[in-house]
Amino acid sequence: QVQLEESGGGLVQAGGSLRLSCAASGRTFSAYDMGWFRQAPGKERDFVAAISWSGRSTSYADSVKGRFTISRDKAKNAVYLQMNTLKPEDTAVYFCAGREGVGYLTRSAAEYRYWGQGTQVTVSS
Repeated sequence: QVQLEESGGGLVQAGGSLRLSCAASGRTFSAYDMGWFRQAPGKERDFVAAISWSGRSTSYADSVKGRFTISRDKAKNAVYLQMNTLKPEDTAVYFCAGREGVGYLTRSAAEYRYWGQGTQVTVSS
C-alpha cells in the first residue's frame, strides 16, 4: 500500500515557476513508476509526466516538454515536478500517481493504482 500527498501548488504569474512535491509512504515506493497528471475544470485528467522506478526513464506530454522536469529522490520517498515558464493553460489541479514498475512507462491514468488528493496550480496572465 502506498499513500501519496502532493504539495507546492499555488498562484503564480505567467512565466513564473513552481515546484510540486509528492511525498510517498510505503516500503515499496522505490519499486514504483510515478506520474503527474492534471485536471482543469470541466476537462478530463491529462497526463503530464512520468518517471520509472529506477529514475532512468522519463516521459512528458508535448505541451510541457522543455518546461517541466520530473525527478525522484528514493531516500526521501519523494517525487518532484519542476514547472518553469508557466502559462495560464497550465492552470489545473495536479495529481501525483504511482504504480508498480512493470518495465514500461505509461501515460494512461487508468494504469496507475495509487493517487494523491491533488494540489491546485493557478497561473495568472
